[in-house]
Amino acid sequence: MVALPLMSGMPTIVDMPLPEHPRMSDVAARAGVSLSTVSRALRGASGVAPAVRAEVERAAAELGYVVSRGASSLVTGVTGRIAVLVPFLQPWFFGVALAGVSTRLRASGQDMLVYQVGDVDELDAYVRSLPLRSNVDAVIAVALDLGDTAVARLDEIGLPVVFCGRRVPGRACVFTDDTAAAAGATRHLLNLGHRRVAYVCSRDQTGFSWSSRDRLRGYEAAMAEAGAEAVVVTEPPGHQGGALAMARLLSMAEPPTAVFAESDDVAMGVLQVARRSGIDVPGDVSVMGFDDNDVAALLDLTTVAQPVTEMGERAAELAVRAVRAAGPVRDHVHLDTRLVVRQSTAVPRSRREGPAGGTEQRG
Repeated sequence: MVALPLMSGMPTIVDMPLPEHPRMSDVAARAGVSLSTVSRALRGASGVAPAVRAEVERAAAELGYVVSRGASSLVTGVTGRIAVLVPFLQPWFFGVALAGVSTRLRASGQDMLVYQVGDVDELDAYVRSLPLRSNVDAVIAVALDLGDTAVARLDEIGLPVVFCGRRVPGRACVFTDDTAAAAGATRHLLNLGHRRVAYVCSRDQTGFSWSSRDRLRGYEAAMAEAGAEAVVVTEPPGHQGGALAMARLLSMAEPPTAVFAESDDVAMGVLQVARRSGIDVPGDVSVMGFDDNDVAALLDLTTVAQPVTEMGERAAELAVRAVRAAGPVRDHVHLDTRLVVRQSTAVPRSRREGPAGGTEQRG
């Protein structure tokens, strides 16, 4: 209904037909093909001759027809959407991983639906309640430390599952070796001459580890290999936890000469307390992080860089391939980490100073 003004300024109501949106049947009629042929042609599916596809696309353009994914999924069973399950949205790792997933899915013509889980204890019930079967074509689980029950629940949904940031035997997954990376970072500090190296790990009430256990395992293995005592402090995640941990470490009778934080976010809190306490970094204590997030370079933080964007991109590629494949996709994609040495780590002061207070040259 549209209101048209009269010369007197008083409106009157007249009936005017609303424009009708073209339907797939209109495209089929104009192109002279079946509905299923129109669906396959506009989705880019195989089995359609180039000349027929061109004719269908021409008819759709002339009619102004836009493909409705909801309607086409009723015919094809394909929604064109991928679900991404994440424990959190805010920390750096998850935002960057989601950006990588989104970039690849968009390039493949897929939509992304993001579900924040929030608590590992509720994951099974959460997965059970999701209407994934009819809403999406595949699931990407980002940094979810899923147990057997949750994995079985995802299998029951009947959708391909790709794990991003976790190595899962027998499953399609993209991951880095957190244990080996943390061991290598710890050895770097030991090779500089540090013997008292502390490790700061995170723990909260959600039950998600953020690969904390694997990194702790690598640190402990490297310390044991060197015959050095492991000093582990556990606090909440983020820079607040790092600050609390550093305060505890500085109150020890023998504070560490190096601190390895499980993430760059945690390392920021360590650096903050060191600065406020008048502790020189790296003169008095070396600080190492993990991730190489955007702030690490600004803080001149030595860290372990992991390719999080690529991790998300490769997980999306596996998900798209799983949707298009006739059988299951079980690829394991192992991405390398690298140690980025900056100015927050150095030889300990005891190694730099000679017996009479002289100064040795740095190696």
